[in-house]
Amino acid sequence: MNDGKIAAKTCTAIGAAGHILESYPVHQVNLGSLQVSRALPVRGRRLIGPWCFLDRFGPLTFQSGKPMDVAPHPHIGLQTVTWLLDGEIVHNDSLGCEVLARPGGVNVMTAGKGIAHTEQTPANNSGRLNGVQLWVALPDAHRHMDPAFESREQAPVLEQPGAFIQVFAGSLGRAPSPCRHYSEILGMDVQTHAGEETEVELNPRFEHAVLVLEGDCAMDGHSLEPALLHYLGTRRSSVCFRSREGSRVLLIGGPPFPETILMWWNFVARLPEEIGQARRDWEGHLRFGEVPSYQGRRLSAPSLIRFARPNPAS
Repeated sequence: MNDGKIAAKTCTAIGAAGHILESYPVHQVNLGSLQVSRALPVRGRRLIGPWCFLDRFGPLTFQSGKPMDVAPHPHIGLQTVTWLLDGEIVHNDSLGCEVLARPGGVNVMTAGKGIAHTEQTPANNSGRLNGVQLWVALPDAHRHMDPAFESREQAPVLEQPGAFIQVFAGSLGRAPSPCRHYSEILGMDVQTHAGEETEVELNPRFEHAVLVLEGDCAMDGHSLEPALLHYLGTRRSSVCFRSREGSRVLLIGGPPFPETILMWWNFVARLPEEIGQARRDWEGHLRFGEVPSYQGRRLSAPSLIRFARPNPAS
């Protein structure tokens, strides 16, 4: 197989030099029986700072079954960030880590040179599932590092006039995220109270984007529609959110990423040959390790045929 024919997505920062407001529709994909809304990457906007992937799942309720059931699958060159609004997910990986994610806590898995993991709804659950998973592209200096996993039960919380803010990546004021990242970054959950407004400080060197999670939200006088990723550009020192009935938005950002990356399936790389080798290693049970706690078959890698559109697993 000619690795040069891999249909990987080339992702390059195209950050705007100033304030803009561009909106990109999310698209629906299936992870097994679970339907998710994929907000990043989208056509015309592949990166927001180092953030290269954003899936929104839920809100949903269930009485039986396992709506989240992602079998063992590999990653290279990225960090996964799991942020729950409601419900529970149990994480298991090839390092032997087993962690139950709950709302308010944050899980960060650093894939580095290679890791495998699973994500499942636990047997003892609340019957609810609502959250997001994001990927962070690791810079070249760190993308071949040993894999690692961090979990914190509570992300930093800030209460300010009109809002309640949880910082799950980077920092806001004196509230730094408890997990390590390898690029400047920002990730927060902003809950604006009903009938109020709040101003959030931003780093003007960063580009930012917003996704409405719940409720109605206006930003600087512009209504933010759901099911759209709203790109804010750069050079903003703050942003003002207002809500009539109460809202919850995801705000992410970082300096425009200085490197061009390739994304294919669950891999973030720089060269097609790296992706081809990672696929061969996964299929050959090399490099990534196993997740023996999972009861079932692991995922097989998609074909490398040109124009294939592999659906990433979270």
